[in-house]
Formats: sequence, structure tokens, C-alpha cells
Amino acid sequence: MSLPTRDILGVLVDNLSKRKTVTPLSRQKATGWAEGLNIPMGGETVIYTGHMYQLMPAIIAMEKVTSRFENSWMNNFFCLGRIFNKVINTSWFITRTRPEEQEIFNNLLCNIARLLRSAEIEFGYLYEDELYVGTLVHDEGVNDVFLKHARRVHEVLKRHGVKRVITVDPHTTNMLRSVYPGIIEGFGLEVKSYLEVLAERNMDPVKKLDLDLVVHDSCVYARYENVIEEPRLLLQKAGVRLKEPEYAKKLTYCCGGPVESLFPGKARAIAEKRMAQLISSGSNVAAMCPICLVNLKNAAAKERNMSVKDISEYLVEAYCDASGLVTGTSSLV
Repeated sequence: MSLPTRDILGVLVDNLSKRKTVTPLSRQKATGWAEGLNIPMGGETVIYTGHMYQLMPAIIAMEKVTSRFENSWMNNFFCLGRIFNKVINTSWFITRTRPEEQEIFNNLLCNIARLLRSAEIEFGYLYEDELYVGTLVHDEGVNDVFLKHARRVHEVLKRHGVKRVITVDPHTTNMLRSVYPGIIEGFGLEVKSYLEVLAERNMDPVKKLDLDLVVHDSCVYARYENVIEEPRLLLQKAGVRLKEPEYAKKLTYCCGGPVESLFPGKARAIAEKRMAQLISSGSNVAAMCPICLVNLKNAAAKERNMSVKDISEYLVEAYCDASGLVTGTSSLV
């Protein structure tokens, strides 16, 4: 018996409608990454996380739970969970996270902020006012709930007087740069990925990285947002010897996401196939998306000599001095 995708997706949609995100985050989990960084509140230019990195521990937990229920008779009870979730948040039951996992993703966001500061970019942050951008609900075609939420996001940005947005992941970039302008009249914000911003600054590395590195392109970055050459330029300037896998750039291969919680078995099979392609090109892999990072790390868990990291971990080592170095290399499995 396959998973009741309608009920699982329904819980996520209900959460977005009632609680402004697909899996509710505490204020600490949403904004804790910025503690001690002294980033100003708001401003015309802001870093926008879209909660993607912060949500990954919950997504990891959800995938582990749903994979255990896949083909189980207990699937029949998911409908009850959705009914109760309409009244009180019950999704915590399948999204309980480990503090060490939250810290990993917090550290990656810290790295991105430090990279922007090393590039002398002035930016603010919306802290608890920042909202998830609704990617999963949009991708699943629940248009009425998504449109309502997109308008909420736009109102927050307008209220803070934001004119320029620096995004940290491909999905948030795509939503704010390509999707929102098509459904919200007068959206009109300048939206760039931090990788694009850093590449434009033509930074010089403080340390050369002497290693071969396989680049895994995000489908969303490469196919929809044309963010292809910028990460390569940054890595090459840092001394990295790039190794292109069998499918790269606009022809990149899927990591298995973002359907891990709905079809965990299929997602794992796709991730393992992609990992086999990456292994054939090298043992060090750089991912540019938190979803890709998690799926590929899980697929590489049995490969002792494989290393999968977020691209920010390599960039912060090359472009930030040691006092600003924060990495998140702990295991996600």
C-alpha cells in the first residue's frame, strides 16, 4: 500500500494556510542561525533564507517516518492526522528534529552571511518576519493556497521597504524571481542568488583550495534561473579543479527531491542513481541546494570515500579568513 500522498500533502497545505509554513518552526529554529552576527533588521537589501535550510531537519525527520509507513496498513490513519491538524498542530509528531542537525544547517547559513560580508555587501534580515515562500505547495499545484501565501510574503517585503533580495537557495530564488512576478502585480523586486552576487564582486580568495571537485547542478538553478557559470567561476578562482559529471548544467540529473516525504522509495532510488553518476567523476561533491545536499549525502552514506558538502563550505574556506570560518560537516544521515 503506497503512502496516502493526498493526506500528507494536505497537512502541509493546511499548515501553510493556517501557520504560514509547511512544517511550523519555532522562532529560535527560524532565526537562530543569525545570533551573534549582528545583521541589521530590514533595509532596502536583505538576505532572504525562505526557511529552506531551517526546514531541512524537519524534512529529514518526515522522510524517515513516512519511509517506515510506506506500504503499511497504518497508512489508513493518516487521514485522522490531517483532521486533527486542522485544529492543532500535530505535524510535530513526524517532524521532530535533532539539535545537532539544526546546527548543521544554521552553520551553512552563517557561512553564506560571512561570504556576503567578505564581499563587502551591506544587507539586513527580516528575522521572525521572514516567511517561507511556499515552494512545495506551488510545486504540487495547490494554487489557491499558494497565491494567498505569496501575497502575504509580498506584504511583508513591502512593509519593510525591501527593494533588493539576496537569496540563499535555488527554490527561494525561483519563487521570488520567476514565479511571484507572474502572479503578483507590481512585485518588482530585484532578486539574485548569493552565488550571483559573489561572482559579480570578482572576489580574490584568501586561500587556494587544492582539490578536485564534482559540481552537482540544482535543476532549479540551472534550468529555470540560469545560475550555472557563477558557482563554477567562484570555485575555479579558488583553485578548485572542476570535474563535470555525466549530466551537468542544464542537463543536470535530479537528486530525488523534493518528494522525499511523499515517495521516499522513489526519491532514494533517484538519488542513488545520481550518486552513481557523480562517483564516476570524483569523490568530492558540491551541492548548491539544501534538498540536493540531504538526498545526495544520504545516497553517499555507504560510500566511505565520498564527500558531499554544500558549496558554501568550500567557498567560505577559500574567501573568508580563519576568524570567519564556520562549517557544517557533521553527518546528516
